[in-house]
Amino acid sequence: MSDIGLPEWPQYDERERAGLIRALEQGHWWRMGGGEVDAFEREFAEHEGAEHALAVTNGTHALELALQVLGVGPGDEVVVPAFTFISSSQAAQRLGAVAVPADIDPDTYCLDAEAAEAAIGPRTRAIMPVHMAGQIADMDRLGKLSADSGVPLAQDAAHAHGARWNGRRVGELGSVAAYSFQEGKLMTAGEGGAATFPDRESYEEAFLRHSCGRPRDDRGYRHRTSGSNFRMNEFSAAVLRSQLSRLDEQIDTRERRAPALTRLLAEIPGVVPQGRDARADRVPHYMAMFRVPGLAGERRDALVDDLVSRGVPAYVVFRAIYRTDAFWETGAPDATVDELAARCPNADALTDDGIWLHHRTLLATEEQIHRVAEIVADAVRAA
Repeated sequence: MSDIGLPEWPQYDERERAGLIRALEQGHWWRMGGGEVDAFEREFAEHEGAEHALAVTNGTHALELALQVLGVGPGDEVVVPAFTFISSSQAAQRLGAVAVPADIDPDTYCLDAEAAEAAIGPRTRAIMPVHMAGQIADMDRLGKLSADSGVPLAQDAAHAHGARWNGRRVGELGSVAAYSFQEGKLMTAGEGGAATFPDRESYEEAFLRHSCGRPRDDRGYRHRTSGSNFRMNEFSAAVLRSQLSRLDEQIDTRERRAPALTRLLAEIPGVVPQGRDARADRVPHYMAMFRVPGLAGERRDALVDDLVSRGVPAYVVFRAIYRTDAFWETGAPDATVDELAARCPNADALTDDGIWLHHRTLLATEEQIHRVAEIVADAVRAA
């Protein structure tokens, strides 16, 4: 437990233990002979409102697979938010495509639809909205943009398990989506991921590609497509089935706590919490994010260190992707850092002064939420 008694993460109980024993004793630890991965895929697809789900090794591979099914390959372009974890862009770049950063909405920190439209060119093959911290990107405008331009969407839902937009779950929004089960995520097996698909054809292609191009019933090594080994093992799936069983209860708790924390943070002079689009009627709150404009760079970093020393699980936010060396190694657009920063002022500002608190903060009691806000206020005053 931390100094102020916040809940720990990951959370587990006898359900995970029983699932691991069940996977162990079934005698097949590989998805092709066992039953845990298949069962998890059915349960997760149902939970997310998707026609099909495919469990994979991690969220980065889920993104790469989703893009590949959409036909993304060498020479293509994928529009991605300038502010996101680097996997969003690297999934495209690993396929030989160019990742084109577009700016974010200054309130929700999600991909701005107008900026995405401006980034579309003749080689654009996909648009990747990232549901930042569980806040859903403007899927009404992005969906219309996709329909009007003919460029499909690939949702990065690594933070959005159980989210809803106008009553629709991520899997009901009409496009492929990718999820992560890395240890910090809303449900976890340490690593793992999933992709959901709106139709059988794309799911079947993804299955082939995630299993080295080999059909389920193949005994003669007749690989039908290129691919890689993105298969999830039975133990991870058993843990994830248990994690899924408590996800909704945890989201309910975060939804109750988040308004209070947001209000308390907003009352602190100089602090601006992440906003919420009213159409996002269920937000799982992967992070509690806020900005401290004017407290940037090393001062922001020192503030985060101070919060951690006081028992608050705080982190600096992601860098704008174009402000990392990794972005420029391969598949970068023909532009300079300064040119991209000028196109993406909201992402650039958030990179400098943004902070996020781990979602376990929102599993705390109301009293603890108030204590967290008091610590943030004191630390900001001292910064």
